[in-house]
Amino acid sequence: MMETIKLNNGIECPVIGIGTFMLKPADAQNSVREALKMGYSLVDTANAYVNERAVGRGIKESGLKREEVFISTKL
Repeated sequence: MMETIKLNNGIECPVIGIGTFMLKPADAQNSVREALKMGYSLVDTANAYVNERAVGRGIKESGLKREEVFISTKL
């Protein structure tokens, strides 16, 4: 079980997730998909990484519902 922190709205958010900095889109897609399948539920990305669409595809391919995944991003 992964360690979590309770947010102000009462939801438990994992403290460790997968980062996608410097990952090519194909690698980001595969890494996110597999990390989510392994039990991760927090994904960090950013517009500047140029892989946000691939991250989205990885989330979709993982089979998890969107409500089960935390996504942090930056503009």
